[in-house]
Amino acid sequence: MSAPEDGTDSAPDSAPDSAPDSAPDSAMEAEFDTVAAWTEEAVEALGRDHAIPAACRGSGSPADLAWLARGLDLRDDETFLDAGAGLGGPAAWLADHVTDRWRGRPLLTEPMVHAARSARRLFGFPTVAAVSEELPVRSDSVDVAWSLGVLCVTPSRDAMVAELRRVLRPQGRLGLLVLERGEAPLPEQPEGNDFPTREELDDLLGDAGFHVDDEIDAARLPGAPSAWSERADRVEEHLRRHHGEHPAWHAAQEQERVMGRLLRERYIVTRLLRATAR
Repeated sequence: MSAPEDGTDSAPDSAPDSAPDSAPDSAMEAEFDTVAAWTEEAVEALGRDHAIPAACRGSGSPADLAWLARGLDLRDDETFLDAGAGLGGPAAWLADHVTDRWRGRPLLTEPMVHAARSARRLFGFPTVAAVSEELPVRSDSVDVAWSLGVLCVTPSRDAMVAELRRVLRPQGRLGLLVLERGEAPLPEQPEGNDFPTREELDDLLGDAGFHVDDEIDAARLPGAPSAWSERADRVEEHLRRHHGEHPAWHAAQEQERVMGRLLRERYIVTRLLRATAR
């Protein structure tokens, strides 16, 4: 695995194990940082078999990840980057499912410090606290990358896609999970999200130097297996029981309610893409 440019291979370990008691600055911090730290604690309480389902929350189902993995075809000692990795669940799922053909280790980048730290402790992967618009990774050093649900929460989508193209080798493979907006106006706007249209996304990838090889509406794929859902639900109940009165929990739940409605009523759709760097 290619090391980060500055030689740092992990998020700092000096912060406290749990999230801060004060209210977060935004619903985005609540969802992606404070609740992420609590999720690590829930996994420790409930058992390590809960780690991957809990850490994949909001980042795709097993069927989504399997569809991406098949086309990305990670092999041998190829380098793999998860940009905006959250708690690291999707990368851990991938590592577990390609051990017969891949002998590398994922490199994770994640802008939220609590989440980056928890990802490293949960799965032991090299993890860097960094935004996806400024990846601390050498140019032309990555064979395969993916970024799941990140484009709609990134302030500068063009900068992020350009960075992914910069770090990927020519003919490198990219997987994306993108929440894509349809033509109808949104009845509610989740904080911190700006969903691209299909046309905007296609233009963005083309301008950055990617060729889209395949795509699918994730609604066409199977849902999560019952055992996966049951573990994720147990983690959710643990969080509610221990943190249900915290402002961060209420902020994250409201964000989840709005996103759920938009997806359920198809104002936004989950689009999976596999692309090649030209």
